Amino acid sequence: MAECQSIFTQLSSGQTELVREAAYNAGESRCEESVPLLAGLLRSKNIGIQEAAEVALRKLGGASTVRSVLPLLRSDEAPVRNVAMDILRSVGDQDFESLVTILRDDDADIRIFAADILGSTRNVLAVAPLCDALLKDPEVNVRYQAAVSLGDLAFHEGARCLNRALEDEEWVQFAVIEALAKIKDDTSVGALVLALNRTSDLVASMIVDALGEMGNIKAVNLLLRRMDASPTALRNKIVKAVVKILGGKSLALLTEKEREKFRDYLLVAIRDEDVEIQDAAIHGLGYLGNDAAAVEILDLAGKMNPELDRERILHAIDMLVAIGPSPALIQVLNQDDGQKATVAVEVMARLKDNTLNQALMQAFWAKGRDIQREIVSALLRVGGPEDTLFFMDILDRHNDGTVLKGAIAFLGMKVKAQQAGDKLFGLLDHPYDDVKEAALEACLAIFDSSMRERFEDFFRSENPVHRLMAVYALGKSGDMTSKTRIEEALGDEVPDVRKVAVEALVTLCGSDESVLPVLAGVLSDEVPEVRMAVVEELGKMALNGAVPLLMQGLDDGNDWVRIRSMEALAERKETSAIPLVIPLLHSENTLLVIKSIACLGEIGGRAAFRALLELTSHDDPQIQSAAAEAVAMIQDQEEVR
Repeated sequence: MAECQSIFTQLSSGQTELVREAAYNAGESRCEESVPLLAGLLRSKNIGIQEAAEVALRKLGGASTVRSVLPLLRSDEAPVRNVAMDILRSVGDQDFESLVTILRDDDADIRIFAADILGSTRNVLAVAPLCDALLKDPEVNVRYQAAVSLGDLAFHEGARCLNRALEDEEWVQFAVIEALAKIKDDTSVGALVLALNRTSDLVASMIVDALGEMGNIKAVNLLLRRMDASPTALRNKIVKAVVKILGGKSLALLTEKEREKFRDYLLVAIRDEDVEIQDAAIHGLGYLGNDAAAVEILDLAGKMNPELDRERILHAIDMLVAIGPSPALIQVLNQDDGQKATVAVEVMARLKDNTLNQALMQAFWAKGRDIQREIVSALLRVGGPEDTLFFMDILDRHNDGTVLKGAIAFLGMKVKAQQAGDKLFGLLDHPYDDVKEAALEACLAIFDSSMRERFEDFFRSENPVHRLMAVYALGKSGDMTSKTRIEEALGDEVPDVRKVAVEALVTLCGSDESVLPVLAGVLSDEVPEVRMAVVEELGKMALNGAVPLLMQGLDDGNDWVRIRSMEALAERKETSAIPLVIPLLHSENTLLVIKSIACLGEIGGRAAFRALLELTSHDDPQIQSAAAEAVAMIQDQEEVR
């Protein structure tokens, strides 16, 4: 009580900082006696004082706050009225009767404020006075706000009076319709449809949108009956609403006559300027469509922006697939070379229809490069062995890298066409590296004795790229007779070939202990990159014999070989490596030191912990930070144990 008295005194002091602090303290201390003074401070020209008073009043709340703030609604100053409104929206439900009282005030503005605040009370008791205002208040703006607030409350109890208010003037009707869409009461469906007969086109349009939002299936029959007599713009809105309510699949449950008529209306609606109506029409036509529907959807999808309308284009494609094989797809493919044709190709690829596949191949050579790429991509997905000759022809005649890669993937990975072996192998000398790589993978996919002979010839080539490819292929072949050749390549004069030979050897026989002595010999290769390749491959091996070789890598003269060795040993949590890693903590290479710290942190253990602890006070902040993290990691490991 004494504290509140002190706050009360400070609030009346007139000293800005003191008043502001006292206002905040009034809220924190729950000093309800200060409410009238706090309400008065809302008129202050000092923003800080005004904000402090507002915060306090929100915290205090109660009937006293409501009654003290209500008079401020009559202020001539808009900021004061606005802050009073905000407070009352927050705490007004704590003195419900006072709000109802001002809803009958002589001043229409006050009644509007009251209706607004009642919409924030979340109290079903607000429905009755708001309904009374909606149906009886002489001021249109009060009735409008009452409708808005009933929608904000969204209690079904408000639907009946809102239904009656559909007979009010247009301005109120707008708010009423939006409110009914939020409440979604069954009784409102009939009232909304009935109101269509006596409202303007604009209001009728809003009613149809509301029925669509409400999603009540009762509205469907009523809307269908309205379609014939409705002007085109409203009918298109009805189409959107029906599709939204029923969804696509349920449209098929309409009678045959209804489906035919609705399809005709969909074909008109798809040309509406409203994007939402277009999308609804596309969706409906996907389930009721025919060739005419496919023509319209293709035409619309062809005009869409491929970047901004990506989702819409995908939806159009889905619906064209739902319609199924259509002559319109082939017609567009043969006549168009733009986005419309691209859409048609994507649809044909998803339909997996042999007739469409033939159409794609027949159209291919007459199309531009971009569409050719799409066609190859489509046939790669849906084509079969019967299309092999088409793709072999592409290898002979085409020079686009993307098209070639598609054909290569089809012949190699998809159908494994042995008869394409010579053509695929010939592409290993193609000027584009990505085509070479694709051809190499395709050759491996159809690897047989004749393909092996081709790579054996490459192995003896003076071209190092040929030798490299041969070693790679022999390693991937799975043929253990290739081991001798690969070991021979470990002595190739070109480091890149030796490096690939290391990878090929492990790929071919990485689980065989006999490979370890061979790799041990390569650890003395003069080129660091080759030695590093050995270490990296050893790290992938599950053989216990790999560990001594990785330990040997810790003594390598190249820091990166050491780092890769450490990483592999840390992955295995090889505690025997700790004595060899600790000396590396004193290297002049900061990166090597930090990597050594990380290695010890992952392996863990007492020796690693002690060595790392000393570095937590290192002069270099990077090393100090890395050591602290590693120490924390070891501590966490110990706690888990």
